[in-house]
Amino acid sequence: MSQRLKDTFARGKAEGRTLFMPYITGGYPKSFETVPLLLALEAGGADIIELGVPFTDPVADGATIQHANEVAVANGTTFQDCLEFVREARSRGLAAPVLLMGYYNPVLSYGVERAVADAATAGADGFIMVDMPPEEAGDFVALCGRHDLSFVPLIAPTTGDNRMPLATSTADAFLYCVSVTGTTGQRDSLPPELGAFIERVRASSPLPIAIGFGISRREHVEAVGKLADAAIVGSAIIA
Repeated sequence: MSQRLKDTFARGKAEGRTLFMPYITGGYPKSFETVPLLLALEAGGADIIELGVPFTDPVADGATIQHANEVAVANGTTFQDCLEFVREARSRGLAAPVLLMGYYNPVLSYGVERAVADAATAGADGFIMVDMPPEEAGDFVALCGRHDLSFVPLIAPTTGDNRMPLATSTADAFLYCVSVTGTTGQRDSLPPELGAFIERVRASSPLPIAIGFGISRREHVEAVGKLADAAIVGSAIIA
């Protein structure tokens, strides 16, 4: 487990506030801008940062983040570049936890064991693998644990009660709850059934919960704060 993540959630709970977790795509809009953006996010109040690893087929993402991925890929941004972004940001004083978010293919292409080891060395705190189901996550979760990194699963509203324990069992720091079925992107409102979904997740795990997908307005963040421990904002920042 990432100690930085654990400490950050503990601090948020002690302060009685919702953590702010922004997302940016590595290498977008230009590679040289990523490290300054990471530092600016922390200076602006980010508690935890998601750094997206560009991929050619980001199926879980809406138009805004898809475009960011396309531009970053066209800029030649690789998994290794994203590690370098983290390494340089740490050398320049970045203290917030950083999670590498994306798809399994870039990690597989880089070499799974090498990817996890190098991520730890660079100063990352864990992985969010969008396309890794819990049934297939065991070896990767164990590998992350050996390097003191966290694996953060995505929990969807469609996750049934019989499958929920397996889905939540892969986490050690917090759970990423997807507010809606479908892709990322800005929305006018949050679904009315979100509260009931979060109650189901809490019944399965005592870990902190972050809510993402469609969190794009102040009132969304305020609503999330009544249900969860962290609010994730991506498309609204990139747009």
